[in-house]
Amino acid sequence: MRIAVLALQGAFIEHEKMLSKLGVASFEIRKKNDLMRSFDGLIIPGGESTVQGKLLKELNLLESIRQLILEGLPTFGTCAGLLLLSKRIENDARSYLATMDITAVRNAYGRQLGSFYTEASLGTIDKIPMTFIRAPYIEEVSDSVEILATVNSRIVAARQGNQLVTAFHPELNDDFTVHRYFIDICGGE
Repeated sequence: MRIAVLALQGAFIEHEKMLSKLGVASFEIRKKNDLMRSFDGLIIPGGESTVQGKLLKELNLLESIRQLILEGLPTFGTCAGLLLLSKRIENDARSYLATMDITAVRNAYGRQLGSFYTEASLGTIDKIPMTFIRAPYIEEVSDSVEILATVNSRIVAARQGNQLVTAFHPELNDDFTVHRYFIDICGGE
């Protein structure tokens, strides 16, 4: 199994380290030719969604990645990745990959000082660590989206088919639960 990690900006190295600790090979997507490699899933990291969206367009990656996701490529977006996958962003007219039928609210918890840590259930998994940094949340989902986690009545993790999103950063904790969940979506062990 090999997972591609979008490495244009943001916390991509942290995801690569998590995958390595789980014994899963990864490589970075930085240019269109990188998409020619064989891979079983894609991680879109947290960071700045506007910067990542701009670079996806400038590097001619946006449509190719969108098509791969629409064709069923397992994809995991954290924080900014959640925004890039959202069909709608409540407080931003822009959309990017727009493959997941959710409406998100960007910077919903305020600025950097509004960052926080908590623990909550993810689906049937009891209490995992969740680190929120200038995080979005999901305001609305379609019937085809499964809500996996809520914190203070706000949706912070969801799945639609092969797409998984979290408003929090599982790559910043020592818990492998969310990455294992994604590897399972990719057909891993």
